[in-house]
Amino acid sequence: MQMSPDPADTFRQEAAELLEQLEATLLDLEGAPENHALVDQAFRALHTIKGSGGMFGFDAVAAFTHRLETAFEAVRSGRRPATPALITLTLSSLDHIRSLIVAPDSAEPSIGVALLAALADMDEPAEPIPAGETPLAVETPANNTLSRWTVRFRLAENVMSFGTNPMLLLKELHDLAGDEGRCAVTALTDRVPLLEDLDPFALHIGWEVDLVTAHEQRDIEDVFIFVADDAQIEITRHEQAKVDHAAGPAAPVAATTVAAAASASAPATAAQAARPASPEGAGSIRVQAERLDSLMDQVGELVIAQARLRQLSLGGSPALLSVVEEVERLVSDLRDTTMSIRMLPIGTLFGRFRRVVRDLSQALGKDVMLTTEGEDTELDKTVIESLNDPLVHLIRNSIDHGLETAEERRAAGKSEAGTVHLSAVHAGAQVLITVSDDGRGMNREAIRAKAEERGLIAPGAEVPDSDLLGLVFEAGFSTAAVVSDVSGRGVGMDVVRQTVDALRGSLMVDSPPGLGASVTLRLPLTLAIIDGLLVQVSGGQYVIPLAAVEECVDLTPAEDARWTRRNFLNLRGDLVPFLRMRDLFGVSERPEGFQKVVIVTSGGMRVGLVVDHVIGQYQTVIKSLSRLLDEADQFSGATILGDGSVALILDVAHLIDFAQALEAERKAS
Repeated sequence: MQMSPDPADTFRQEAAELLEQLEATLLDLEGAPENHALVDQAFRALHTIKGSGGMFGFDAVAAFTHRLETAFEAVRSGRRPATPALITLTLSSLDHIRSLIVAPDSAEPSIGVALLAALADMDEPAEPIPAGETPLAVETPANNTLSRWTVRFRLAENVMSFGTNPMLLLKELHDLAGDEGRCAVTALTDRVPLLEDLDPFALHIGWEVDLVTAHEQRDIEDVFIFVADDAQIEITRHEQAKVDHAAGPAAPVAATTVAAAASASAPATAAQAARPASPEGAGSIRVQAERLDSLMDQVGELVIAQARLRQLSLGGSPALLSVVEEVERLVSDLRDTTMSIRMLPIGTLFGRFRRVVRDLSQALGKDVMLTTEGEDTELDKTVIESLNDPLVHLIRNSIDHGLETAEERRAAGKSEAGTVHLSAVHAGAQVLITVSDDGRGMNREAIRAKAEERGLIAPGAEVPDSDLLGLVFEAGFSTAAVVSDVSGRGVGMDVVRQTVDALRGSLMVDSPPGLGASVTLRLPLTLAIIDGLLVQVSGGQYVIPLAAVEECVDLTPAEDARWTRRNFLNLRGDLVPFLRMRDLFGVSERPEGFQKVVIVTSGGMRVGLVVDHVIGQYQTVIKSLSRLLDEADQFSGATILGDGSVALILDVAHLIDFAQALEAERKAS
């Protein structure tokens, strides 16, 4: 029996999304403080976090967020401007809210108290509330004109099983009345079934509330922000009147009714409440990542089974071949659909770096703009999840080392504000992600001096420019004269290389002197299933990722006769070095017949791989290798062929490095 998800975990997941959206809204608001739509959006997000936090037992989150909500209510009503100081303080408060949600036991209460004290100092003097205190009652608006409302609502029958407490909704309506208003509640019991038909876990009661308040209709609607998609709600406004606290519920007079009704099967969640409604016929559901991974694994096994079925059907009847082709088509469609489900736009990742750039530029006293391009480029979710730290390191390095100060930029004839640019573009079965800046560029002299000092290159040795710049990714390599809390320890760029290697990608560096620098990450679209070229070397079968393959050519007898340690192939006037796979794998006997050369690209370099036979294109389901084979990094994994045998998947970049290391050993000996 499958267990229902923990409501607290659901809140944590959706609150994380909501906080990310709120952070983006605040950064937009900083550039457009008069934008009322952004203020309303921030207020509603805070209200959602506060209400859902209280609903799911995160009282400290609700109490702390309530004070932020109060501050933005003042901005919303025009009593306080959306100043940069308020935005900065609110962003810091979001970090504290995250800690209260993720690890409430380890969150430091003094931080919340200090933030609330700073918030109070911005406005009228007020006593900060201790962390964990119950949220204050809703403040009465400055405009104290009272209006009478009738609020009728019925929630979904299963709403309480998802953690919603209707009494909290009634309490919020009562708080809207304040000291000057009135709130009278009547239960609607007309839909309560007979005892033998009653479901003890269902909600059969509705409510009618006679409310007198100085608040507006939007404040009443905000009470139901979590359940509006599932509830039947009617909000009726009556004529303004003096309050008679002894009178009963008033009859509607000159009423204007606003009705909201929906029939969704599950209650609205925190993140859904803050998002605009989807067009008719469109929608989305939340699926656990583990289920997607399991589905991808099963599709992979299905691809392997289909390949075996194809192998067994060779030479069979036409009817069997027809069925096999139909199964092959369906499996291919299922594979593409499943992979597309795992694909996410990289804009979800790019948006996180606006805060990084803002905070770092303020810390270093530099004016920096972040520009992005290709946010709609889709990438496997597993790849995206692995890219956050590498891109943060690259951005921090660009701002700290690459971009000059305002004075230096003026002297160089540049604008005072530096630019960091993030871009993503598809290139076949790969995606290219580039982090570039318009700063001073990489200091080649400093890189060479540091490399010679550490023994990475011989003094005065001729080193290709791309190899020299690539040394910055070596572990512990740094040209910074002073170690700071931003950079200087030579750790960040090493993280970039390790992550890219783990993703079976490659790095390219370009830095024209004085014109900035760019680092491009070439990554596979997915880590689950790839198209490969199946080849044979001395009885063993290997898969070369098709994204790295340019073409296949014959190895002519004349070229084959050049049995030297350094081999070059004349390919339409270009000399292309080639590696004999038999030589790399320690096979001494010569092959029978003519060999083939598979031309591949890696890091902008073309290399030929000499194989015995090219079998053909193969849909490759990647299986991880045992940890016992961690040092065999010239292989990125394995796959199961249609006949049940195993083929190793070649990692082209590491294979070339392996060949170069063997060549160096031979020369040394």
